[in-house]
Amino acid sequence: MIPTFIGITFVVFFTMRAAPGGPIEQARQAKMQQMQQGGSIGADTSASAGQADTDEALTPEEEARLMKEYGISTNILADYGRWVTNMLRLDFGESNVYGVNVTKLIVSKMPISIFFGLISMFIIYAICIPLGLAKAVHHRGFFDNISSLMVYFGYAIPGYALGALLVVFVASTWQLLPLGGFVSENFADLSFLARVGDLIKHAILPLCCYLIGSFAFMTMLMKNQLMEQMSADYVRTALAKGVSYKRAIFKHALDNSLVPIATTFGNQISLLVGGSFLIESIFNIDGIGMLGFTAALNKDYPVVMGVLAVSAILQLLGNILSDLCVAAVDPRVKFG
Repeated sequence: MIPTFIGITFVVFFTMRAAPGGPIEQARQAKMQQMQQGGSIGADTSASAGQADTDEALTPEEEARLMKEYGISTNILADYGRWVTNMLRLDFGESNVYGVNVTKLIVSKMPISIFFGLISMFIIYAICIPLGLAKAVHHRGFFDNISSLMVYFGYAIPGYALGALLVVFVASTWQLLPLGGFVSENFADLSFLARVGDLIKHAILPLCCYLIGSFAFMTMLMKNQLMEQMSADYVRTALAKGVSYKRAIFKHALDNSLVPIATTFGNQISLLVGGSFLIESIFNIDGIGMLGFTAALNKDYPVVMGVLAVSAILQLLGNILSDLCVAAVDPRVKFG
């Protein structure tokens, strides 16, 4: 985990520093605009002269002060080392845009993303496993064909594309559900039942986008694995010995079919706080995904690295959790 985490964070850290539009350049442009508005620079200045003035807009003392304030130096390895040291203390610095502590900012956005993540995980496993089982048992039947058509149709549509369609038609044109947001503006004035209803109405469309890809994948994975186990020699032997078809499926084939499902469980944990950049942006949901997307656009280095660190750690912990889940359902796997 440690080398992987270092590799992920260093690549993004280096990329963010190498990309144009950082806080120092933003400060230069802001000062240039102030100088232009103050009449210090004529409107007929040439493009080359304007670029030269942009580079000289900040004095060396001002630039040095800003670099110290944002923790930027000419030695990127030293900067990354300081970031890792602070990260181990759960200190991601202060946001360049919001002007608040990044750790507190991330924690304040977590409840929304955790809400969608938990519900998504529950629906995926509660529906996809029984649905995949039913499709395998009724393979090539009417139910299997109709459900496969719907599943593949859903799998072909990206979540963010579905979100745009739902906003345009369901929310805007037909006005069946809210356009976006997590709750209504008058949420605090509503009764308890009204709050629950308001929350459900706002959650329906985003949840559809969260579920559409994983729902199709998990359903077909469950079906294919169960069909593979049903055609295995040990299942045919059990049937030949007089074991009922139902018992052969639920007692023998189903247990082994859950092994690949268990490998995906840990990966789903990243949904708990990772959210989706595009889905949260489309529905204007103020969660972790929206925070990371906005920070990337604004070159808010501390927030980008903070969100990345949390997501990377959860993904790596999810991989370990997947291994533990496999060991729990597969007696052949043991950890020494």
